Amino acid sequence: MTDLRFRVVETAFKKKPATVEIPSERPSEYFGKYVFNREKMFKYLPSSTYARLLDVIDHGAALDRSIADEVAEGMKRWAMDLGVTHYTHWFQPLTEGTAEKHDSFVEHDGKGGMMEEFSGKLLVQQEPDASSFPNGGIRNTFEARGYSAWDPSSPVFVVDDTLCIPTIFIAYTGEALDYKAPLLRALRAVDKAATEVCQYFNPEVKKVVAYLGWEQEYFLVDEGLYAARPDLLLTGRTLMGHESSKNQQLEDHYFGAIPSRVAAFMKDLEIHALQLGIPVKTRHNEVAPNQFELAPIFEECNLAVDHNMLLMSVMRKVARNHGFRVLLHEKPFKGVNGSGKHNNWSLGTDTGLLLHSPGKTPLDHLRFITFLVNTLMAVYKNNGLLKASIMSATNAHRLGANEAPPAIISSFLGSRLTAVLDHLEQSEEGDLSSLSGKTGYKLDIPQIPELLIDNTDRNRTSPFAFTGNRFEFRAVGSEANCASAMIALNAAMAHQLTEFKAEVDALIATGVEKEKAIMTIVRRYIKECKPIRFDGNGYCDEWKVEAAKRGLDCETSCPVIFDNYLSAGTIAMFEATGVMTRKELEARNEVKWETYTKKIQIESRVLGDMVMNHIIPVATDYQSRLIDNVFKLRELITNGEATELTEENLAIIKRIGRHTNFIAEHVRQMVEARKEANKIEDERGKAVAYHDIIAPMLEEIRYHIDKLELIVDDRMWMLPKYRELLFVR
Repeated sequence: MTDLRFRVVETAFKKKPATVEIPSERPSEYFGKYVFNREKMFKYLPSSTYARLLDVIDHGAALDRSIADEVAEGMKRWAMDLGVTHYTHWFQPLTEGTAEKHDSFVEHDGKGGMMEEFSGKLLVQQEPDASSFPNGGIRNTFEARGYSAWDPSSPVFVVDDTLCIPTIFIAYTGEALDYKAPLLRALRAVDKAATEVCQYFNPEVKKVVAYLGWEQEYFLVDEGLYAARPDLLLTGRTLMGHESSKNQQLEDHYFGAIPSRVAAFMKDLEIHALQLGIPVKTRHNEVAPNQFELAPIFEECNLAVDHNMLLMSVMRKVARNHGFRVLLHEKPFKGVNGSGKHNNWSLGTDTGLLLHSPGKTPLDHLRFITFLVNTLMAVYKNNGLLKASIMSATNAHRLGANEAPPAIISSFLGSRLTAVLDHLEQSEEGDLSSLSGKTGYKLDIPQIPELLIDNTDRNRTSPFAFTGNRFEFRAVGSEANCASAMIALNAAMAHQLTEFKAEVDALIATGVEKEKAIMTIVRRYIKECKPIRFDGNGYCDEWKVEAAKRGLDCETSCPVIFDNYLSAGTIAMFEATGVMTRKELEARNEVKWETYTKKIQIESRVLGDMVMNHIIPVATDYQSRLIDNVFKLRELITNGEATELTEENLAIIKRIGRHTNFIAEHVRQMVEARKEANKIEDERGKAVAYHDIIAPMLEEIRYHIDKLELIVDDRMWMLPKYRELLFVR
């Protein structure tokens, strides 16, 4: 074993759990300690300002700048009581990460000294350089102005010595340059459309909220091993590495006992998260070795997105305190499960969830079916867009294998709901009596109580599965910003509900009774969206053929999938709901194509560097030792035994030569292909070239590197192997 690999593996094995400073209070007592929540608002703001700010947060009232100074002063006093010295506008540019620029509170006092100041003007907006972030051509270096603007619906929070203010980010010309601005528009659109439909069933409903519960999967790798793998360091995944003899095939890691070092990390992470108001609840081992999951209680969608982005940042920081690195790449290791971020989505009012069944009355049942079927219609009409919303160069590695859903959007309902919809499709009366609650199931074991069986099973191969009172959008990737999927889903739902209401109102205007008009349209929708419903195995080849027959989007090329954002129907939908304009959509696609190209380009460069500096030198060194051994054997032993031994070594020497020659030649070809692709000026065309030509080369070269790993003396192999990366605690 090389000295470096030996040292880092030995160190990883010897590491003990880090000490975690556990607060003396209960979690409920320190929850939101670093959040300017309603309790802090009430304490630090004048009562009239507090009431007006709550009106903005709860009812979407316009923010009156006249209260901004008082809010800013209250925030500053609260933050300074916590030792805060700086503030920042915290926003989500099109980088899949967050951005922040810190300014201190200090200003000249006009008397030669300094004073702490934070005004309403500074709270409400700042001016980041818009040309320095991905913008798809909306901003250039010579026209760089952009604005960040406070989002009062997401509370400010404190990290270390900085007051963080969640904001949107827009160009000087008004276009959104982030995820939050279009997400807020989509949430407003679905609120308006869903509220109007809700009023068919309950005229008292004044607001509908979209809820999101994300499930964050991730890998942990020892920091020393991570540093010894340039591919992990620079791309987030292993570009080479033969799978371990034992990985996840025994299924012994899933829900197993959490290793002590990992448990210490999780405990520390949860304390930080709860103090920041992130309601984390669930933690467990995931299926692959060294893979884990964290999930919170459901929240309002905008806040849930902010909390997920904040959590990913906190995870990285806390992990390093425990000698780990967090891997959020969707497929950091070949041959084992990748990581997703399942987005559990639902709609609700102050009276309860709209996708929850059973209700207390037939009208409640009709409400549930109405929203269920309209969701299916929205997914059916926009299945290509929803796939584009979760697609990336990294997530493309994960989809379609190892419990990840396939790259074909379909919806699983389960046998009971499927039977209900099939019955409604056939029956003009629309009997909904079969929408009962959970059924009891008694085991023949006296001490075990009766089990309550859900209306639906679970289907891990379904990208968009109904799971009882929500849909689980399983296709979202682990390092993605949830907002991308939530923008597309909520905008599509808003558009669909608006169309539904227009059709129902048209029937009512002709004298048709309200409930009958609703059921008439719902029955037609059930038949129309039937192609999106699939309860079978999403991995089988037969489904791919069937999905194509049904007219579902079966494209697998990531850059081509992005075309769905620019289809006539998608542009019309986004513009009709006021979520995004054609210009914004075109700019975002430019960013998506450019990002795809750059990620594959970086992987290609890293692989080429590792081949020339790590793989070929080690392989040829080992080959030279074998050649030397052959010559020495022939000199020392002259009988047939020497011939037999040298033939074995000669066979290995030749295999090494074939692999190294293939690798060297194809790295050269890959470099030339990259040069040709880089000449393409059109971003889409360049991304397609990288997908079609260069990305496959990475896998071809990897195959031969992984073969060399099995041949070369383990003591000479420089890079930590899968058995070390995945099993060191």
